[in-house]
Amino acid sequence: MPVLAHPWLLCLLPLPFLVGWLLPPHRESRQALTVPFLDRLVEHSGQRPHQGALVLQGRLLRKTSLLLGWALIVLALARPQIIEPPIQKEVAVRDLLLAVDLSGSMETKDFKNAKGEMVDRLTAVKEVLDDFLTRRKGDRVGLILFGSAPFVQAPFTEDLHVCRQLLDEAQTKMAGPQTAFGDALGLAINVFERSTVKERVLIALTDGNDTASQVPPAKAAAIARDKGIVIHTVAVGDPKAAGEDALDVATLQGVATTTGGLFSHATDRKQLEQVYQQLDKLETRKAQTITHRPRRDVYWWPLALLFVLSITQQLLQLALHGGRKQTRQSSPVGTSTLEAAG
Repeated sequence: MPVLAHPWLLCLLPLPFLVGWLLPPHRESRQALTVPFLDRLVEHSGQRPHQGALVLQGRLLRKTSLLLGWALIVLALARPQIIEPPIQKEVAVRDLLLAVDLSGSMETKDFKNAKGEMVDRLTAVKEVLDDFLTRRKGDRVGLILFGSAPFVQAPFTEDLHVCRQLLDEAQTKMAGPQTAFGDALGLAINVFERSTVKERVLIALTDGNDTASQVPPAKAAAIARDKGIVIHTVAVGDPKAAGEDALDVATLQGVATTTGGLFSHATDRKQLEQVYQQLDKLETRKAQTITHRPRRDVYWWPLALLFVLSITQQLLQLALHGGRKQTRQSSPVGTSTLEAAG
């Protein structure tokens, strides 16, 4: 669909007509024919000499080409554009942050993968999370890994492939053998501080109780609630384990309840898949669709037509001038013959 970016410039189209109507013709002072008997001529004719002017009139071809050229220049200045088909883009309206436990207890092989083989807890978590992330289109996703200390592995991004790759490269104990769950929540709150999205969701996954945090999980959950962050907690592992590998179910439930989130517990891969299916239904994809119709400038179209018009006019003038010259050369010339009487 063609449009003009500056249509008001079309008001300049009648400018040549206004100039020709309002301004006087061009004048040049030139000496007229001088005759020695001018006084007697004036006396006998009864007319007095006065100033005059010769107004040159251009040919129709020249006038037409000039007017068309002016119209094309004004059209180019008006900046014609072509509106392209609409482009739709989905902009995330929710930030989703994953906090994954990499403590030493995640090496325990008590999960079965899709092939029925026994794998460690982290491997099972990776497989299920990878499938979960493939359905997160429309969300910005970030990744926090924690053990004895938490760190941001991936800030919020719409590139889910990068998050999946970084998660696949994570190894147990790379952040220390202990579990700093409360510090991981505190780091997540700081990450959300740089987010401008209203809906903020944290999914925290751990298989042990908090043994290394400086900030208690309950206090971090209260701060998260005040900042509008919803935390879903997923406990992985044997609830009968003791020591540092023991699950602090009460703390995980309290964190989820305080922030309005969901607490889930999985002892095998099947239950873990059900947990993420439940979270997937709870955290449905939310995105805002923005429609944009790009505009493509085509001001060069009238300029190209002006160039063609100018070349055509020059060729026509050359052809007409050559035709007139040839006519003058071929016209008959009168001759006289002198016959001498012999």
